Amino acid sequence: MSIDATDHTLFDGGRAPNPRRVAMYLAECDIHVTVKPVDMGALEHKSDSISALNPLKQLPLLQLPDGSVLTESVAICRYFDLLFPGSGLFGEGPKGQAFVEMWQRRIELQFLYPVAQAFRHIHPAMTDWEVPQIQDWGEANKPKAFRFAGLLNDQLKEHRFICGDTFTIADITAIIAVDFSKVARISYDEKLTDLYRWIDEVRARPSYSL
Repeated sequence: MSIDATDHTLFDGGRAPNPRRVAMYLAECDIHVTVKPVDMGALEHKSDSISALNPLKQLPLLQLPDGSVLTESVAICRYFDLLFPGSGLFGEGPKGQAFVEMWQRRIELQFLYPVAQAFRHIHPAMTDWEVPQIQDWGEANKPKAFRFAGLLNDQLKEHRFICGDTFTIADITAIIAVDFSKVARISYDEKLTDLYRWIDEVRARPSYSL
């Protein structure tokens, strides 16, 4: 059932990793909000209007009906999950929720973060964003992403999705990291067959195409 949450305004950064996490979550839950696109390529997220809402000048950010502002992609998803319960994307029951949280944090810190560091410190397009760019630091993060991809492959040998038979926020964060790897010029061994099986299945979901 479609959920009308258009009294909430999402300042969206398009295909950037963290805005995409929220977009995929909302699509999975069929939650509809008012969206205000922000052109990150033109550095609109550094504007005074965004800074007034989020001094960190980062996206996404969600303006609630009372005017308060919520930032951080998973916090936004968690807010909607509590506002409109039943998605299962954060797990079910104490054990299920704990395992989703465990994998979500593992993926953020040991997969998405290293990929982001490689991109920000190596890619020429980030010269004006990451000052100073430290090439050696970017290169040092690539092996971390390779190792974690292997860990995910092992996990996916036993499970359809990362936390079991059900798609969760951990899968959303992981597919974002996989996609971000391409622009970070990181590719993964084709021998990771269970990882690639999972990638194909997640990319077939309607929420992925947004």
